[in-house]
Amino acid sequence: MNYGTIKPVDIADGIGVRVSLFVSGCTHHCKNCFNEETWDFNYGQKYTKEVQDKIINMCKQSFIKGLSLLGGEPFEKANQKDVCELILRFRKECPNKDIWCYSGYTFDKDMVPGSKIWTEYTQKMIENIDYLVDGEFVEELKNLRLRFRGSANQRIIDVKRSLKSGKVEIIPDEYIDEICGG
Repeated sequence: MNYGTIKPVDIADGIGVRVSLFVSGCTHHCKNCFNEETWDFNYGQKYTKEVQDKIINMCKQSFIKGLSLLGGEPFEKANQKDVCELILRFRKECPNKDIWCYSGYTFDKDMVPGSKIWTEYTQKMIENIDYLVDGEFVEELKNLRLRFRGSANQRIIDVKRSLKSGKVEIIPDEYIDEICGG
């Protein structure tokens, strides 16, 4: 796996101050994607154990609330092994912090057994993500007033609650606004 960038201090991709990893490789090719260069699986730098160590160490800082995974596409089959290993290590070494993941794939249609993206790592990734922003960016539904997403079709899903209830538990905009101070 390659990655485009690591943001050591990010406030745009989840609640609180976060470390964000932008993986390379995406087959969605959304019109007017904000990160089009990461569509190429060979873009950026090689993701290594040393890079993983660096990310984990950044996440351990007391002011960091969590880790955000973006792209590119973290759930592309070619990325899942490395992303899953990072998620599991983060869970072990940063147990009181959260994980946000952004995916053009949808939680209830694409991230299910037998889907085209399903691998031996998919379920472990899902079980260890706290919040999933799902759905492709749709230019015609672009809305700059939405927090943590670009178009109105995208959902912020509480993954833990969804797995427990057996249905998609979407976090309402009002709740996000309240947490973020209006």
